[in-house]
Amino acid sequence: MAASADPRTTQRIVIENCAIATVDAHDTEYASGYVVVADNRIESVGAGKAPEGLGGVVRRIDGTGHLVTPGLVNTHHHFYQWITRGLATDHNLFDWLVALYPTWARIDEPMARAAAQGSLAMMARGGVTTAMDHHYVYPRGSGDLSGAIIGAARDMGVRFTLARGSMDRSEKDGGLPPDFAVETLDGALAATEAAIDEHHDTSFGAMTQIAVAPCSPFSVSTELMRQGAELARRRGVRLHTHGSETVEEEQFCKELFGMGPTDYFESTGWLGDDVWMAHCVHMNDSDIAAFARTGTGVAHCPSSNARLAAGIARVPDMLAAGVPVGLGVDGTASNESGELHTELRNALLINRLGAHREKALDARQALRLGTYGGAQVLGRAAEIGSLEPGKLADLVLWKLDTLAHASIADPVTALVFGAAAPVTLSLVNGRTVVEDNHLTTVDEDAVARATRDEARRLAQIAAGA
Repeated sequence: MAASADPRTTQRIVIENCAIATVDAHDTEYASGYVVVADNRIESVGAGKAPEGLGGVVRRIDGTGHLVTPGLVNTHHHFYQWITRGLATDHNLFDWLVALYPTWARIDEPMARAAAQGSLAMMARGGVTTAMDHHYVYPRGSGDLSGAIIGAARDMGVRFTLARGSMDRSEKDGGLPPDFAVETLDGALAATEAAIDEHHDTSFGAMTQIAVAPCSPFSVSTELMRQGAELARRRGVRLHTHGSETVEEEQFCKELFGMGPTDYFESTGWLGDDVWMAHCVHMNDSDIAAFARTGTGVAHCPSSNARLAAGIARVPDMLAAGVPVGLGVDGTASNESGELHTELRNALLINRLGAHREKALDARQALRLGTYGGAQVLGRAAEIGSLEPGKLADLVLWKLDTLAHASIADPVTALVFGAAAPVTLSLVNGRTVVEDNHLTTVDEDAVARATRDEARRLAQIAAGA
């Protein structure tokens, strides 16, 4: 399989002698094969040695003992929570939010940038090539938080979607966040559209995109939901929010709106193939059918769901119905590891505790959730998520010949069922982001110091409030 490139100017990277899981429509795999990257695109993938006579080869990598996969795609996160990890560790969702909102409401631009750097660094070092951040806390006078987050992603070199969130339902309106931590309806819509104007790139291979993302039914007015959906469709961007995460949320929706979350979302224009929801733990057959009928996607966050005792999402039933499903880290105040590659394993194991037991998910389905499924959910399946000629060169070379994995014969099983595998190489848009398990674009120690310092500063401000 090959795609053409201009031989006069093309720079190529050749990876060979490695196992390959393409995650294409046929789940094509090679026990020993090659991948040729030409500039920022995948040029060819196949069995055996790379073609002879390739010009412009700037690097040739012997991938013996490795598996190549598409880069991982994270579909739900809250970067700012990196600096509030390890708090409220024995709470359900609503109690956890009540405990942490007073602290989160005091974040500022330096904190947001440091937290984004920490979140991105941990994900990128673990094989994430496309990240997203659902940021919805914009306290008054806090600075350019969206710009700080986007700048951190640009410096890291990862492909990125900022889901520009918002809240306009505060404590005085029956919501959870403090009054000074929410925006007005008009202010939220204007700031979201300004982010689209300044940062959204519609081109093939875009490194930065924006989605419209009011936080959740219990922190957002119905009018913000409706007008947010109208804004997104007028501007041609995707829509994201939290949905059906807990039984308490379902009760809240029924008491306030007279209907469950899915019916409420449909009534406000929030179902469609341009929408994806985080969590979707408490979905009945009718809810799943509505998501399948409309093409609405799901960001499955198994570790966070377990950490907050939310429950087990019906992922096997969603997939069987045709619902697009990707994986999400979620915020690192509810998934302290901050890694997506561990979610491959956790998604498989946690779903096997549900009704489908050992038939719930297998290793290849888990890998698909973390790659192509995520690309579908973000609306980028034509560009990323599988190793196919013409797609963007976002890929990961996993080292599987060490003590942790060497005795597992099947490389995909080793990656998913085994310990977290080291990343020998990660390419985003054809550029090296990770080399020998270390980031190449930022100083990891400097990022760690910055996150520690900003976490301490936030704790001190919150304690004195």
